[in-house]
Amino acid sequence: MKKSEIMAPAGSFAAMAAAINAGCDSIYFGVEQLNMRARASDNFKVSDLAKVAKVAKEAGIKTYIALNTILYEHDLTLMKKIIDAAKAAGITAVIAADIAALQYAREVGQQVHASTQLSISNFDALKFYAQFCDVMVLAREVDLNMMKQICDQVKEQDIRGPNGELVKVEVFVHGALCIAQSGRCHMSILQTNTSAQRGACLQECRKKYRVIEEETGREMRIENEYILSPKDLCCIDFLDKLVDTGVTVFKIEGRGRSPQYVDAVVRCYREAVDAIAEGTYTKAKIKNWIERLKEVYNRGFCDGYYLGKPLPDWSGFSGNHATTERVFIGLVSHYFDKAKVAEIKLQAQPLKIGDTLIIMGKTTGVVKADVTAIYNDDQPVENAKHPAVITVPIAEKVRRNDSVYLLRERQLDEKN
Repeated sequence: MKKSEIMAPAGSFAAMAAAINAGCDSIYFGVEQLNMRARASDNFKVSDLAKVAKVAKEAGIKTYIALNTILYEHDLTLMKKIIDAAKAAGITAVIAADIAALQYAREVGQQVHASTQLSISNFDALKFYAQFCDVMVLAREVDLNMMKQICDQVKEQDIRGPNGELVKVEVFVHGALCIAQSGRCHMSILQTNTSAQRGACLQECRKKYRVIEEETGREMRIENEYILSPKDLCCIDFLDKLVDTGVTVFKIEGRGRSPQYVDAVVRCYREAVDAIAEGTYTKAKIKNWIERLKEVYNRGFCDGYYLGKPLPDWSGFSGNHATTERVFIGLVSHYFDKAKVAEIKLQAQPLKIGDTLIIMGKTTGVVKADVTAIYNDDQPVENAKHPAVITVPIAEKVRRNDSVYLLRERQLDEKN
Protein backbone atom coordinates (compact mmCIF):
# COMPACT_ATOMS: atom_id res chain seq x y z
CA MET A 1 0.00 0.00 0.00
CA LYS A 2 1.32 3.42 -0.96
CA LYS A 3 1.39 5.66 2.11
CA SER A 4 -0.48 8.94 2.18
CA GLU A 5 1.61 12.11 2.17
CA ILE A 6 1.76 13.94 5.49
CA MET A 7 1.92 17.71 4.95
CA ALA A 8 3.10 19.67 7.97
CA PRO A 9 2.74 23.37 8.85
CA ALA A 10 5.93 25.42 9.13
CA GLY A 11 5.57 28.89 10.60
CA SER A 12 9.30 29.18 11.29
CA PHE A 13 12.61 27.44 10.66
CA ALA A 14 12.27 25.78 14.08
CA ALA A 15 8.84 24.42 13.16
CA MET A 16 10.24 23.27 9.81
CA ALA A 17 13.03 21.36 11.57
CA ALA A 18 10.48 19.87 13.97
CA ALA A 19 8.29 18.71 11.08
CA ILE A 20 11.22 17.10 9.28
CA ASN A 21 12.49 15.34 12.40
CA ALA A 22 8.98 14.08 13.16
CA GLY A 23 8.69 12.42 9.74
CA CYS A 24 6.66 14.68 7.45
CA ASP A 25 6.67 14.21 3.68
CA SER A 26 6.14 17.87 2.88
CA ILE A 27 5.78 21.28 4.52
CA TYR A 28 3.70 24.33 3.69
CA PHE A 29 4.47 27.86 4.81
CA GLY A 30 3.64 31.51 4.22
CA VAL A 31 5.83 34.11 2.52
CA GLU A 32 5.39 37.81 3.25
CA GLN A 33 1.75 38.87 3.77
CA LEU A 34 -0.15 37.08 0.98
CA ASN A 35 -1.28 34.05 3.00
CA MET A 36 -4.10 33.14 5.36
CA ARG A 37 -1.85 33.20 8.44
CA ALA A 38 -0.17 36.53 7.70
CA ARG A 39 -1.12 37.84 11.15
CA ALA A 40 -0.91 34.58 13.14
CA SER A 41 2.60 33.38 12.28
CA ASP A 42 6.02 34.90 11.63
CA ASN A 43 6.12 33.81 7.98
CA PHE A 44 9.17 33.55 5.79
CA LYS A 45 10.62 36.22 3.52
CA VAL A 46 11.32 35.89 -0.18
CA SER A 47 15.01 35.92 0.69
CA ASP A 48 14.51 32.78 2.84
CA LEU A 49 13.29 30.60 -0.04
CA ALA A 50 16.70 29.37 -1.17
CA LYS A 51 17.51 28.19 2.37
CA VAL A 52 14.08 26.56 2.79
CA ALA A 53 14.49 24.71 -0.51
CA LYS A 54 18.03 23.61 0.38
CA VAL A 55 17.06 22.24 3.80
CA ALA A 56 14.02 20.48 2.35
CA LYS A 57 16.01 18.93 -0.50
CA GLU A 58 18.57 17.56 1.94
CA ALA A 59 15.72 16.07 3.99
CA GLY A 60 13.97 14.66 0.92
CA ILE A 61 10.67 16.48 1.45
CA LYS A 62 8.47 18.70 -0.73
CA THR A 63 7.82 22.40 -0.14
CA TYR A 64 4.62 24.36 -0.71
CA ILE A 65 4.05 28.10 -0.36
CA ALA A 66 0.63 29.18 0.92
CA LEU A 67 -0.28 32.03 -1.43
CA ASN A 68 -3.98 31.67 -0.81
CA THR A 69 -5.43 35.11 -0.02
CA ILE A 70 -7.76 37.23 -2.08
CA LEU A 71 -5.52 39.45 -4.21
CA TYR A 72 -6.16 43.13 -4.83
CA GLU A 73 -4.67 45.03 -7.74
CA HIS A 74 -1.77 46.31 -5.64
CA ASP A 75 -0.92 42.71 -4.57
CA LEU A 76 -0.17 41.41 -8.05
CA THR A 77 3.43 42.61 -8.18
CA LEU A 78 4.30 40.85 -4.91
CA MET A 79 2.37 37.74 -5.95
CA LYS A 80 4.41 37.48 -9.14
CA LYS A 81 7.63 38.17 -7.24
CA ILE A 82 6.88 35.31 -4.81
CA ILE A 83 5.99 32.84 -7.58
CA ASP A 84 9.06 33.79 -9.63
CA ALA A 85 11.27 33.39 -6.55
CA ALA A 86 9.65 30.06 -5.70
CA LYS A 87 10.34 28.72 -9.16
CA ALA A 88 13.93 29.97 -9.12
CA ALA A 89 14.59 28.47 -5.67
CA GLY A 90 13.11 25.08 -6.56
CA ILE A 91 10.04 25.25 -4.30
CA THR A 92 7.73 22.37 -5.23
CA ALA A 93 4.44 24.28 -5.54
CA VAL A 94 2.31 27.21 -4.43
CA ILE A 95 -1.13 26.82 -2.87
CA ALA A 96 -3.48 29.43 -4.33
CA ALA A 97 -7.13 30.47 -4.39
CA ASP A 98 -7.20 33.67 -6.44
CA ILE A 99 -7.47 33.02 -10.18
CA ALA A 100 -4.74 35.61 -10.81
CA ALA A 101 -2.23 33.49 -8.85
CA LEU A 102 -3.44 30.25 -10.46
CA GLN A 103 -3.11 31.75 -13.93
CA TYR A 104 0.32 33.30 -13.36
CA ALA A 105 1.76 30.14 -11.83
CA ARG A 106 0.48 28.18 -14.81
CA GLU A 107 2.02 30.69 -17.24
CA VAL A 108 5.50 30.49 -15.72
CA GLY A 109 5.46 26.73 -15.19
CA GLN A 110 5.30 26.74 -11.39
CA GLN A 111 3.30 23.82 -9.99
CA VAL A 112 0.19 25.03 -8.15
CA HIS A 113 -2.31 23.46 -5.73
CA ALA A 114 -5.94 24.53 -5.36
CA SER A 115 -6.59 25.90 -1.86
CA THR A 116 -9.53 24.82 0.30
CA GLN A 117 -10.71 28.44 -0.04
CA LEU A 118 -11.97 27.49 -3.51
CA SER A 119 -14.55 25.18 -1.87
CA ILE A 120 -14.04 22.33 -4.34
CA SER A 121 -16.95 20.08 -3.37
CA ASN A 122 -17.60 17.99 -6.48
CA PHE A 123 -15.85 16.25 -9.34
CA ASP A 124 -16.81 18.75 -12.05
CA ALA A 125 -15.21 21.60 -10.07
CA LEU A 126 -12.07 19.51 -9.60
CA LYS A 127 -12.01 18.75 -13.33
CA PHE A 128 -12.20 22.48 -14.14
CA TYR A 129 -9.31 23.40 -11.82
CA ALA A 130 -7.20 20.54 -13.20
CA GLN A 131 -6.21 22.86 -16.06
CA PHE A 132 -4.29 24.90 -13.46
CA CYS A 133 -3.62 22.62 -10.51
CA ASP A 134 -1.91 19.30 -9.81
CA VAL A 135 -3.32 18.87 -6.28
CA MET A 136 -6.85 19.72 -5.11
CA VAL A 137 -7.56 20.58 -1.49
CA LEU A 138 -11.22 19.69 -1.04
CA ALA A 139 -13.69 21.84 0.87
CA ARG A 140 -13.73 21.01 4.56
CA GLU A 141 -17.46 20.33 4.38
CA VAL A 142 -17.30 17.22 2.18
CA ASP A 143 -17.84 13.88 3.92
CA LEU A 144 -16.11 10.54 3.38
CA ASN A 145 -18.63 9.34 0.80
CA MET A 146 -18.20 12.51 -1.27
CA MET A 147 -14.41 12.19 -1.07
CA LYS A 148 -14.52 8.63 -2.35
CA GLN A 149 -16.85 9.52 -5.24
CA ILE A 150 -14.52 12.34 -6.31
CA CYS A 151 -11.35 10.23 -5.98
CA ASP A 152 -12.91 7.31 -7.87
CA GLN A 153 -13.89 9.57 -10.78
CA VAL A 154 -10.39 11.08 -10.94
CA LYS A 155 -9.03 7.57 -11.57
CA GLU A 156 -11.86 6.44 -13.86
CA GLN A 157 -11.61 9.52 -16.09
CA ASP A 158 -7.82 9.76 -15.79
CA ILE A 159 -7.83 13.43 -14.76
CA ARG A 160 -4.31 14.84 -14.99
CA GLY A 161 -2.87 18.18 -13.97
CA PRO A 162 -0.40 20.42 -15.83
CA ASN A 163 2.50 18.23 -14.65
CA GLY A 164 1.03 15.30 -16.58
CA GLU A 165 0.39 13.18 -13.48
CA LEU A 166 -2.92 11.99 -12.08
CA VAL A 167 -4.44 14.77 -9.98
CA LYS A 168 -3.98 14.23 -6.25
CA VAL A 169 -6.70 14.94 -3.70
CA GLU A 170 -5.84 16.52 -0.35
CA VAL A 171 -7.81 17.10 2.85
CA PHE A 172 -7.15 18.57 6.28
CA VAL A 173 -6.86 15.94 9.01
CA HIS A 174 -6.03 17.95 12.12
CA GLY A 175 -6.22 21.46 13.54
CA ALA A 176 -8.43 24.51 13.87
CA LEU A 177 -11.83 24.63 12.21
CA CYS A 178 -13.63 27.78 11.06
CA ILE A 179 -17.42 27.95 11.30
CA ALA A 180 -17.57 29.61 7.86
CA GLN A 181 -17.81 27.65 4.62
CA SER A 182 -14.29 26.40 3.81
CA GLY A 183 -12.92 29.07 6.10
CA ARG A 184 -14.25 31.91 3.93
CA CYS A 185 -15.34 34.06 6.86
CA HIS A 186 -16.41 37.71 6.67
CA MET A 187 -17.01 38.27 10.38
CA SER A 188 -13.65 39.88 11.07
CA ILE A 189 -13.90 42.36 8.23
CA LEU A 190 -17.49 43.27 9.14
CA GLN A 191 -16.59 43.97 12.77
CA THR A 192 -13.02 45.26 12.58
CA ASN A 193 -12.33 45.90 8.87
CA THR A 194 -9.55 43.30 8.95
CA SER A 195 -10.14 40.59 6.37
CA ALA A 196 -9.72 36.91 7.21
CA GLN A 197 -9.41 36.32 3.46
CA ARG A 198 -6.29 38.47 3.45
CA GLY A 199 -4.64 36.79 6.42
CA ALA A 200 -5.77 39.27 9.10
CA CYS A 201 -8.44 37.29 10.97
CA LEU A 202 -8.92 38.50 14.55
CA GLN A 203 -10.86 35.34 15.49
CA GLU A 204 -14.08 37.14 16.35
CA CYS A 205 -15.82 33.75 16.29
CA ARG A 206 -13.77 32.52 19.27
CA LYS A 207 -15.37 35.03 21.65
CA LYS A 208 -18.42 34.69 23.88
CA TYR A 209 -21.76 35.84 22.42
CA ARG A 210 -25.28 36.31 23.75
CA VAL A 211 -28.37 36.16 21.53
CA ILE A 212 -30.90 38.84 22.55
CA GLU A 213 -34.24 39.58 20.88
CA GLU A 214 -34.12 43.34 20.26
CA GLU A 215 -37.82 44.23 20.61
CA THR A 216 -38.40 42.66 24.02
CA GLY A 217 -34.85 42.32 25.30
CA ARG A 218 -35.38 38.64 26.02
CA GLU A 219 -32.27 36.50 25.76
CA MET A 220 -32.34 33.22 23.89
CA ARG A 221 -31.33 30.38 26.15
CA ILE A 222 -28.26 28.62 24.81
CA GLU A 223 -26.15 25.95 26.44
CA ASN A 224 -22.81 27.30 25.26
CA GLU A 225 -21.66 30.92 25.04
CA TYR A 226 -19.08 29.97 22.36
CA ILE A 227 -21.74 29.44 19.72
CA LEU A 228 -19.46 30.19 16.75
CA SER A 229 -16.32 28.41 17.96
CA PRO A 230 -15.97 24.77 16.86
CA LYS A 231 -13.57 22.29 18.41
CA ASP A 232 -10.44 21.32 16.49
CA LEU A 233 -10.57 18.69 13.78
CA CYS A 234 -8.95 15.35 14.70
CA CYS A 235 -9.12 12.44 12.26
CA ILE A 236 -6.62 10.07 13.82
CA ASP A 237 -9.32 7.67 15.08
CA PHE A 238 -10.79 7.20 11.60
CA LEU A 239 -7.71 7.84 9.48
CA ASP A 240 -8.03 4.36 7.92
CA LYS A 241 -11.42 5.38 6.51
CA LEU A 242 -9.83 8.50 4.97
CA VAL A 243 -7.16 6.33 3.35
CA ASP A 244 -9.90 4.14 1.88
CA THR A 245 -11.50 7.13 0.11
CA GLY A 246 -8.44 7.50 -2.15
CA VAL A 247 -7.28 10.82 -0.68
CA THR A 248 -3.49 10.80 -0.90
CA VAL A 249 -2.40 13.98 0.92
CA PHE A 250 -3.16 14.59 4.62
CA LYS A 251 -2.72 18.21 5.68
CA ILE A 252 -2.15 19.34 9.27
CA GLU A 253 -3.26 22.87 10.19
CA GLY A 254 -1.06 24.97 12.48
CA ARG A 255 1.30 27.51 10.92
CA GLY A 256 0.64 29.75 13.91
CA ARG A 257 1.47 26.98 16.39
CA SER A 258 4.73 26.23 18.19
CA PRO A 259 7.42 23.79 17.03
CA GLN A 260 6.39 21.56 19.95
CA TYR A 261 2.85 21.37 18.51
CA VAL A 262 4.19 20.56 15.04
CA ASP A 263 6.49 17.87 16.42
CA ALA A 264 3.78 16.16 18.48
CA VAL A 265 1.05 16.20 15.83
CA VAL A 266 3.25 15.15 12.91
CA ARG A 267 4.73 12.29 14.96
CA CYS A 268 1.29 10.94 15.82
CA TYR A 269 0.00 11.09 12.24
CA ARG A 270 3.27 9.66 10.90
CA GLU A 271 2.88 6.68 13.22
CA ALA A 272 -0.80 6.31 12.28
CA VAL A 273 -0.18 6.36 8.53
CA ASP A 274 2.64 3.84 8.93
CA ALA A 275 0.44 1.61 11.10
CA ILE A 276 -2.35 1.62 8.51
CA ALA A 277 0.10 0.61 5.78
CA GLU A 278 1.57 -2.14 7.98
CA GLY A 279 -1.80 -3.47 9.20
CA THR A 280 -1.10 -2.54 12.84
CA TYR A 281 -3.61 0.30 13.27
CA THR A 282 -5.29 -0.63 16.57
CA LYS A 283 -7.63 0.89 19.17
CA ALA A 284 -4.82 0.83 21.74
CA LYS A 285 -2.57 2.87 19.44
CA ILE A 286 -5.38 5.29 18.63
CA LYS A 287 -5.96 5.89 22.36
CA ASN A 288 -2.26 6.60 22.85
CA TRP A 289 -2.15 9.03 19.91
CA ILE A 290 -5.19 10.94 21.15
CA GLU A 291 -3.69 11.32 24.63
CA ARG A 292 -0.46 12.65 23.11
CA LEU A 293 -2.37 15.06 20.86
CA LYS A 294 -4.22 16.38 23.90
CA GLU A 295 -0.89 17.40 25.45
CA VAL A 296 -0.35 20.23 22.94
CA TYR A 297 -2.54 23.18 22.00
CA ASN A 298 -6.12 22.27 21.15
CA ARG A 299 -9.70 23.46 21.63
CA GLY A 300 -10.98 19.96 22.17
CA PHE A 301 -11.45 17.50 19.30
CA CYS A 302 -14.23 16.68 16.86
CA ASP A 303 -14.57 14.90 13.50
CA GLY A 304 -15.69 18.00 11.61
CA TYR A 305 -18.11 17.23 8.80
CA TYR A 306 -16.30 14.11 7.56
CA LEU A 307 -18.59 11.56 9.22
CA GLY A 308 -21.78 13.29 8.12
CA LYS A 309 -22.58 15.48 11.11
CA PRO A 310 -24.45 18.70 10.25
CA LEU A 311 -22.14 20.86 12.40
CA PRO A 312 -18.91 20.39 14.33
CA ASP A 313 -18.96 20.27 18.14
CA TRP A 314 -18.49 23.59 19.94
CA SER A 315 -15.35 24.32 21.94
CA GLY A 316 -17.23 25.16 25.14
CA PHE A 317 -14.66 27.59 26.53
CA SER A 318 -11.96 29.95 25.35
CA GLY A 319 -8.36 29.16 24.54
CA ASN A 320 -6.20 26.14 25.07
CA HIS A 321 -7.44 22.73 26.26
CA ALA A 322 -3.96 21.17 26.32
CA THR A 323 -3.21 18.81 29.22
CA THR A 324 0.40 20.01 29.45
CA GLU A 325 2.22 23.33 29.34
CA ARG A 326 5.82 24.37 28.84
CA VAL A 327 7.59 26.87 31.10
CA PHE A 328 10.80 28.61 30.02
CA ILE A 329 13.77 27.76 32.26
CA GLY A 330 16.87 28.76 30.30
CA LEU A 331 19.14 28.35 27.27
CA VAL A 332 21.57 25.74 25.99
CA SER A 333 25.11 27.14 26.22
CA HIS A 334 26.95 24.10 24.79
CA TYR A 335 26.44 20.52 23.66
CA PHE A 336 29.12 17.86 24.09
CA ASP A 337 28.61 15.49 21.13
CA LYS A 338 30.73 12.57 22.34
CA ALA A 339 29.31 12.56 25.85
CA LYS A 340 25.80 13.50 24.67
CA VAL A 341 25.51 16.07 27.43
CA ALA A 342 23.97 19.55 27.26
CA GLU A 343 25.22 22.50 29.27
CA ILE A 344 22.24 24.63 30.27
CA LYS A 345 22.03 28.09 31.79
CA LEU A 346 19.14 27.95 34.26
CA GLN A 347 17.59 31.42 34.21
CA ALA A 348 13.96 31.28 35.28
CA GLN A 349 13.00 28.02 37.03
CA PRO A 350 14.62 25.28 39.14
CA LEU A 351 15.10 21.75 37.76
CA LYS A 352 15.06 18.33 39.39
CA ILE A 353 15.63 14.71 38.40
CA GLY A 354 12.44 13.26 36.95
CA ASP A 355 11.41 16.47 35.18
CA THR A 356 10.76 16.49 31.43
CA LEU A 357 12.44 19.02 29.15
CA ILE A 358 11.40 20.43 25.80
CA ILE A 359 14.31 22.00 23.87
CA MET A 360 13.57 24.02 20.74
CA GLY A 361 15.71 25.79 18.14
CA LYS A 362 15.85 26.84 14.49
CA THR A 363 18.05 23.91 13.47
CA THR A 364 17.27 21.53 16.31
CA GLY A 365 13.50 21.62 15.90
CA VAL A 366 12.13 19.96 19.03
CA VAL A 367 13.86 17.56 21.42
CA LYS A 368 11.98 16.02 24.33
CA ALA A 369 14.04 14.48 27.15
CA ASP A 370 13.54 13.19 30.68
CA VAL A 371 16.02 14.48 33.24
CA THR A 372 17.86 11.39 34.50
CA ALA A 373 20.86 13.21 36.01
CA ILE A 374 21.98 16.76 36.85
CA TYR A 375 25.54 17.94 37.39
CA ASN A 376 26.45 21.24 39.02
CA ASP A 377 30.17 22.07 39.15
CA ASP A 378 30.79 18.48 38.00
CA GLN A 379 28.98 17.15 41.08
CA PRO A 380 25.79 15.07 40.79
CA VAL A 381 22.78 16.75 42.39
CA GLU A 382 19.10 15.87 42.78
CA ASN A 383 17.96 19.37 41.88
CA ALA A 384 19.34 22.73 40.79
CA LYS A 385 18.14 26.22 41.61
CA HIS A 386 18.39 29.17 39.26
CA PRO A 387 20.53 30.98 38.31
CA ALA A 388 23.05 28.22 37.64
CA VAL A 389 25.00 26.53 34.88
CA ILE A 390 24.33 22.77 34.87
CA THR A 391 24.90 19.78 32.62
CA VAL A 392 22.23 17.22 31.75
CA PRO A 393 22.46 14.05 29.60
CA ILE A 394 20.52 14.61 26.35
CA ALA A 395 20.67 11.79 23.77
CA GLU A 396 19.64 13.92 20.76
CA LYS A 397 21.86 16.77 19.60
CA VAL A 398 20.86 20.25 20.71
CA ARG A 399 22.57 23.54 19.96
CA ARG A 400 23.83 26.74 21.55
CA ASN A 401 21.05 29.24 22.30
CA ASP A 402 18.29 26.65 21.92
CA SER A 403 15.44 27.50 24.32
CA VAL A 404 14.89 25.07 27.19
CA TYR A 405 11.43 24.53 28.72
CA LEU A 406 10.07 22.49 31.59
CA LEU A 407 7.09 20.39 30.49
CA ARG A 408 4.45 19.96 33.17
CA GLU A 409 0.77 19.15 33.59
CA ARG A 410 -1.61 22.07 33.39
CA GLN A 411 -3.76 22.89 36.40
CA LEU A 412 -7.51 22.38 35.96
CA ASP A 413 -8.36 25.99 36.81
CA GLU A 414 -6.13 27.16 33.94
CA LYS A 415 -8.21 25.25 31.40
CA ASN A 416 -11.61 26.60 32.35
